[in-house]
Amino acid sequence: MLVSLTTVVCLCLVVVVSGDPCLIISEINADNPRLDTTEFVELYHTSGKRASLDGYTLVFYNGNGNIAYKVLDLKSHTTDDRGFFLVGSVEMLPKPAILLPPNTVQNGPDAIVLYHSSAARYSERMNVTAVGQVDAVVYMTRRTGGAEFLAEILTPGVPAFVEDEAALEGDESIERCLLSEDQWGFQVSSPSPGQRNNCTPPAAAPTTPLITELKLGGGQVDGFVELTEAPAAGPLALVVLDGKTDKVSVSVDVDTSTNGLISVTIDKKFMKGDESGAVAIYSGRATDFSVGSPLSQIQPLDAFVFAGPGKKPSANLTETLIPGRQPYQLSNSLREGGFYLSRCGVATWTRDPGIFWEAPQTPGQPNQCPWPTICPHSFVTPGGTDSPPHLPPWGNSDFLINELNTDTPGAAEDGEYIELWHPSGRRVSLQGIWILLFSAHNNKPYREISLSGHFTTAKGYFLLGSDRLVPAPSLRLPPNTIQNGPDAVALYRSPFGPPSATQRGIPTKGLLDAVVYRQRGSDKEAQELSKALTPGQLPLLEDPGVLPGDESLSRCRGLYPYDLSAFSVAPPTPLRENSCPRPPPAPEGVVISEVASGYWTNHSQQRAFVELYGPPKTDLQGLVLSVFDQERSGTVIALPLNGLLNHDGFYIVGNVTGADQTFPEGSTVPARGAVVLCYDLFSVCRAGTALTNSSLRDVLVFSEHPKLLSSLSTTRGDK
Repeated sequence: MLVSLTTVVCLCLVVVVSGDPCLIISEINADNPRLDTTEFVELYHTSGKRASLDGYTLVFYNGNGNIAYKVLDLKSHTTDDRGFFLVGSVEMLPKPAILLPPNTVQNGPDAIVLYHSSAARYSERMNVTAVGQVDAVVYMTRRTGGAEFLAEILTPGVPAFVEDEAALEGDESIERCLLSEDQWGFQVSSPSPGQRNNCTPPAAAPTTPLITELKLGGGQVDGFVELTEAPAAGPLALVVLDGKTDKVSVSVDVDTSTNGLISVTIDKKFMKGDESGAVAIYSGRATDFSVGSPLSQIQPLDAFVFAGPGKKPSANLTETLIPGRQPYQLSNSLREGGFYLSRCGVATWTRDPGIFWEAPQTPGQPNQCPWPTICPHSFVTPGGTDSPPHLPPWGNSDFLINELNTDTPGAAEDGEYIELWHPSGRRVSLQGIWILLFSAHNNKPYREISLSGHFTTAKGYFLLGSDRLVPAPSLRLPPNTIQNGPDAVALYRSPFGPPSATQRGIPTKGLLDAVVYRQRGSDKEAQELSKALTPGQLPLLEDPGVLPGDESLSRCRGLYPYDLSAFSVAPPTPLRENSCPRPPPAPEGVVISEVASGYWTNHSQQRAFVELYGPPKTDLQGLVLSVFDQERSGTVIALPLNGLLNHDGFYIVGNVTGADQTFPEGSTVPARGAVVLCYDLFSVCRAGTALTNSSLRDVLVFSEHPKLLSSLSTTRGDK
């Protein structure tokens, strides 16, 4: 092996990936120092050529009220010969194609949306809509906040970008950069109107070496790996693995004693672009990873897995080294000199081949990555449809664990899965979401799986599981990966890397949901996991004796996170609505007796409540109280009831003194809408689900909205 050192340099990004070209919002400068006289919005056509803007409309939304304050019809305009188009202040250079008065583009919380639909559909003072949307940027400052509503409608699952005015000396802008594969994100950088964005991959921490460049030879030339410096990392070993056998082909100690990028030459026999394999960096010595030894279960610091034409590496190699990611697929045309790959994506996480693109080899120099030509994922609502529904405010509006099957019949264990669900019930980005599989034997994760780059289905589901599972999971795991218990599955939002890297012990920072589960006789073995992830609750038992054949732990009774009482043992239903046990018999004779809203009076002390009446001491289990809001086109409260009617037959729900049950925080009875008493599974009574005569027990409509009236008046229950 040859190891050479060069001076340290920064990397510059731009990426080329195949795909149909499209128009995107590339850069926004909404907040200039002192007077806002150099504001601009930059559009870019990913063909890199002149393109017509006929049919496009640019709309600016004010987050204070969520209405449009500026609408620009782009008809008769074109991008320049390099694909750029500028809208901006009259004083800025280069001169924008559409000129705006100073201080036009608001600082946030706001949004800028690009539509491709009839321009007549959009006008100033209109409410925010996703109809015809092809791209959107929602932004705010640290001082303002308040862009949650815009983000829910325009970029569901992706929070508003925070423009930090203190990030740079002088001016800065919000610039779109490729993260990995076909996923885009934003960075604060120096303004570059009409030019390529200043997208720079993140610098490695002193203790985190990164793979920055690779050469995969064709059997005629040696391979090559370039690493960032990491003087504080301690001893490092670079390991090359065979994709067919999962065994070590090469291991070499990396010299970290001097500054600079580190170049390692690999013999041409062991890193061939027409085969499959992997390169990984580990803490330790080369002697810890001897040639011919099997794949280590120690997690690497960084790793790259590749697949030659028709040479797919094993699932074990992929899921161990790059969990949640796909190998880099090399093209069929192997060049004589091999493949040259450079780290170009600006994603902050490691162990992701999607960050690499083909680019000229530049050992010891900044990577020369081409400009992006790929389109970001868009949330397009076809013309003529309503705006997407709001996220429900009850319980939880972030991702949840919806179903868990950890123990399947037979020795193969090839039907295991974890199903996630987003309460919006629609397609949502999983950027920054992680799943950790914990073992109760050492209270440590035995798998950390990044879901960045994935999306839920159109109904909000996401499935990961064994590669033989039907329906096919979006993320495949080797059979028998998910342990039977006592163990735990935890769901995190962790945009800056694996949760275990941000907190010692059992991480709770960014925790969205968790399920701790056990086998018979193992009640006490998961105490530490329960204490950290689901405090005050006993682990669940996936009881194989409850149902013939297979069974799962299914969410059936609520949308609150870390709530193990919401789960029941039920038949497996991957990517379908859970098949939950029916609740107890419906309480008879319970009706809505009185409803009050704080919007119906000018009295400052008036509080919202719903009063129920029925036979004294009636158990309300199985009833759900739903409140619809005409202005928000959906359910704003869906509350499973508990407890008994009092000795006089009354039960009060609301934010009033002496209430038997309170509304969820931030929720109330609207000025116009409906109150519904529903009996059935919680999932049937929640937002957007049609009510039937068997589920509707009573209803009070205080609205003239045709859709609300028709949906509730045609299904009358007990009145």
